[in-house]
Amino acid sequence: MLKVWGRRSSFNVQKVMWLVGELGLEHEHIDAGGSFGGLDMPDFLAMNPHGRVPVIREGDATVWESHAILRYLAARHGAGQFWSADPAARAVVDGWMDWSQTALQPDFLNGVFWGFYRTPEHKRNWPAINAALARCAGHFAKLDRLLEGRPFLLGDALTLADITAGTSLYRYFELEIERPDLPQVERWYRALQQRPAYREHVMIPFGELRGRLDY
Repeated sequence: MLKVWGRRSSFNVQKVMWLVGELGLEHEHIDAGGSFGGLDMPDFLAMNPHGRVPVIREGDATVWESHAILRYLAARHGAGQFWSADPAARAVVDGWMDWSQTALQPDFLNGVFWGFYRTPEHKRNWPAINAALARCAGHFAKLDRLLEGRPFLLGDALTLADITAGTSLYRYFELEIERPDLPQVERWYRALQQRPAYREHVMIPFGELRGRLDY
């Protein structure tokens, strides 16, 4: 059986669990990281020497890093549905996955979510937060243009590109921050909210993280 290590409030774990839910995979979820600890234990470090979640194990395969896990699960269980077997089509998905990880996620998760929400009010660096908000506005504007005339980022079907970028939407629209007008992104977000796996694994209240920099 597939085993998944990580806490439900972890952004990167949520990406993985969303795909697990979309695939309908039987699995065991093992709480790890944050208040659950365990990441510095020898058994965990033997699976991931970096001591971070998520980590999965399935049979003889152990995989760490959220996007590597997504590709593994899609390739093994998705039958080309979320990550095409065609190299050209797959490269388009990979490009947006890498963009999400190297541009959108650092600016939103680190710059805005950590900088604003997870930082106590008296310690917030507002120039840095506002700069990150502006960059996020540019990122989501790109997605808004990409979504013109299509239900999902790359066409008519959900792919790993949607999962890696779409995990940000719940927190982005729930935070008390200024956001630009994003009609296509908002439509896309409403569509994702109708998916049971998204509601279960991404739309998780995050109040426990407010003003907390210790985990």
